[in-house]
Amino acid sequence: MSQPMLLVIGSEPELMRRYMLEAAAAEHSVLLIDDQSPTWQLPYVVDFETTDLNDPARVIAAAESLARHWTIAGVLTFNEYLLVTTARVAEHLRLPGNTPTAVAAARDKATSRQLFAASDVPSAASTWVHSFDAAASAAERLGGYPVVLKPAAHAGSIGVVRVDSITDLPAAWNIASAGAAHQGPEGQGILLEEFLDGPEVSVETVTDRGVTTAVAVTRKAVGFKPFFMEQAHLVIAGDPLLDDVAPVAAAALRAVGITHGVSHVEMKLTASGPRLIEVNARLGGDRIGQLVRHATGVDLAAAAADLATGRTPDLTPTRTRSAAIGMIYPPADGTVTELALRPHPFDAHHLQELQWLCDVGDHVTLKPSPSTPNNIRAGFAIVVGDSATDVRRHLNSVLGRAQVKVRPTMISAA
Repeated sequence: MSQPMLLVIGSEPELMRRYMLEAAAAEHSVLLIDDQSPTWQLPYVVDFETTDLNDPARVIAAAESLARHWTIAGVLTFNEYLLVTTARVAEHLRLPGNTPTAVAAARDKATSRQLFAASDVPSAASTWVHSFDAAASAAERLGGYPVVLKPAAHAGSIGVVRVDSITDLPAAWNIASAGAAHQGPEGQGILLEEFLDGPEVSVETVTDRGVTTAVAVTRKAVGFKPFFMEQAHLVIAGDPLLDDVAPVAAAALRAVGITHGVSHVEMKLTASGPRLIEVNARLGGDRIGQLVRHATGVDLAAAAADLATGRTPDLTPTRTRSAAIGMIYPPADGTVTELALRPHPFDAHHLQELQWLCDVGDHVTLKPSPSTPNNIRAGFAIVVGDSATDVRRHLNSVLGRAQVKVRPTMISAA
């Protein structure tokens, strides 16, 4: 029996997306539309088209070209910024998927907040602000500080900043404005929102014909205040938090109209219960899908491919472990002189992967940029264990032994 033909739109970056493409190709024949000819992707694809991914009309034309030669069963992307384009391609080819309207609603945080409120989904108070003065007034109407400024349709925490007082607002406004200048077309401008106090989690879900299954909870460590940079993620098989967060995640997906696919639903666990941050209608980044597979045995990337081609995914847990990813940071601004990991006997059993995101000779910084806050990462490590306690201990050990040596940047005297 031949494998279903799956069209994947966008595949970079390799370090974060290879495992997704590999999983999709295991049970599907993969076609690829990307902005460059495939290199590392070649073992996983049978044909491809290159085009400008920022132009939906050209992407649709590339899909039509492939459809003239192949019988395409489904369309999929792992890229937040290509979700609406992918939905348009699926609609154009009359294939399974979410409507472009639903995906655009998830992408635009202002629209999402309105839909959450209309469906009584607990979220954050939010208002669109068009200027610094409007932001200052909105903060007072919300009850004062702290508040959060964020672009309406960005991702990866770009331009998202906490504001603790009116004196912090000018700098925060500049940060959010810089991020908003490069956000997706689904939303415009900047939102000022109520600050939600509590641990941050995401719920990794699978929705098939409108029925949502919460597969896992990802517990997050966030730092580099006033930014909200994700420093680590932990997945625990059978996490007791699932009972509390699963209904809220499912309600949020219904509110924005997501009826299909794998989603990554972010929320805060506040004193009044779980409250929504945002819905991402795609697999979570930072290798979260791999953490879920290591911990539970459920392959979310494979599930996404199955759903895209009309198949029912296998969501049966086969493992009861824990898994985590932790980010490695340079000690200071400067030029990298050495990247190393001091060995430990535990690594053979618990360290799944160590990847460096920079090379010797590269300039690194410990100061997040408003437009690319995650560019300060020097690497990451993935560890597994039999319990959350084991994983936390081993991850802390690896991160403590990872060496990023730099020659400090010299600041010349004025």
